[in-house]
Amino acid sequence: MDIVPANRRKGERRAEERIPSPTERRVRDRIPRPTKIVYSLGTAIDMWGIWLYPAVAFAVFNMYLGIQPWLVGLALTLIRVWDALVDPIVGWLSDNLRSKHGRRRPFILIAGILSGLFLPILFLVSPSWVEIKFLGLSVVFWYMIFSTMVYIPIISAFTVPYYSLSAEMTPDYEERTSIMAYRSMAQKVSELGNFYALRFTNLAWFLIPGTAQKNTLRGVQVYTAILGVVMAIFAITIFLKTKERYYDKVVVKVKERISILSGFGETLRNKSFRQMMVMGGAFTLGTSMVGSLGYYATVFYVSGGDKIVGDNWQFWMGVAFMVGGLLGVPLHATLAHHIGKRHAAVVACCIGICGYGGSWFLYTPAIQWLQTISSCLMGMCAASLWMLHSSIGADIIDDDELNTRERREGSFTACASYILKLGNSLGYYVSGLILTWVGFTWKLKVQAPQTILGIRASLASLPVIGLIVAIIFVLRVPLTKQKVEEIRDRLEERRGTV
Repeated sequence: MDIVPANRRKGERRAEERIPSPTERRVRDRIPRPTKIVYSLGTAIDMWGIWLYPAVAFAVFNMYLGIQPWLVGLALTLIRVWDALVDPIVGWLSDNLRSKHGRRRPFILIAGILSGLFLPILFLVSPSWVEIKFLGLSVVFWYMIFSTMVYIPIISAFTVPYYSLSAEMTPDYEERTSIMAYRSMAQKVSELGNFYALRFTNLAWFLIPGTAQKNTLRGVQVYTAILGVVMAIFAITIFLKTKERYYDKVVVKVKERISILSGFGETLRNKSFRQMMVMGGAFTLGTSMVGSLGYYATVFYVSGGDKIVGDNWQFWMGVAFMVGGLLGVPLHATLAHHIGKRHAAVVACCIGICGYGGSWFLYTPAIQWLQTISSCLMGMCAASLWMLHSSIGADIIDDDELNTRERREGSFTACASYILKLGNSLGYYVSGLILTWVGFTWKLKVQAPQTILGIRASLASLPVIGLIVAIIFVLRVPLTKQKVEEIRDRLEERRGTV
């Protein structure tokens, strides 16, 4: 018979008697991969419904129709301001909806279908309208304002509930990053549709007979009609294949409706949320200021003013942007697992600094393909940063539930959207001002040297400033993995698991 030392037996008993903590006992709450893929389809509706328009607006309304760049920039600014005002209302309605299909999915179905069907309306203008004036401005400018005023509430009714749903799919710290990774990678693929739009208009169908010019407007009209059908199909698929896990066990137990003012007041009182909004706003403002300038740099500097060559390079820039995102998302998801979400976000910002700052050297007519390296780094930064931004945002919503006993994903999504779209709107306006300030003239194939210099300098400097501010504020967010796990334990002790 083996004799076991008494001190060893005693130690074994202590180990057996020790009760592991809930965090140690927890098995990762995984979401099936098909569910993540289906949910990610919604990024296409977001990218084409919201971001396609500003991506092609200057090419369609300025370069093709001849509307002054500052007017196009002003229209895009007013559009985003209206968008930012609509989002909080949609978020409040979504938080308070009670139906047999949940809070988010009815919005996703109806608004998603309408967003696709109405997308072509944004470009149903005629070149003959350019010279018609109303209040001293072209009727085309007023059509930009009116059509988007109608369309924005529809697409917002999809995007706010859609992004709110991501925070309700799992309570798991790690799995949230996984969901956002799938979504971000799908976003990069669907974003390629925005970059391909102008290349689509280069097809022979849209070339004007007897000229070397193309009918950009007609090409965009056809393109948006095709995308709109796909958007409607995706909305139906998401509605059928996703579910809201918090709805039955948490939401329906709260009988009182959330007041719109008190709801957003509570949201903005969350310090971590405010810090993340500054981080996201700084990045958005800095990059959107030069979002369109990259296209102008490609056409008028790298491509020597040849719009068809520039549009083709714009497509390959989009491919590089997508590849960067597809490489960056899994890389930063792994980094987040090992070093935490905040520090992974800092790495993403540093990559962005290299991409935007490096555009000064990589956008060159001597070796035109070098610009794709810059675009790849930009895509890696943007996709990774928004993935981590959303994952941290889901953790913040848990922290808010602990303090308020309410689930207000819609309010948080809407407030975040408000800040980010406000940054975008200001950025687009500044883009138009920069083009006017540097002396850009749409009728000239070859721009003045000082014009090119101003465009290149703005592209290489303004986003870097925004990224530095983003680094400072993301490091101030106190929600570490340990802290988030403690919050989840306390929530589940109080209201059970979901």
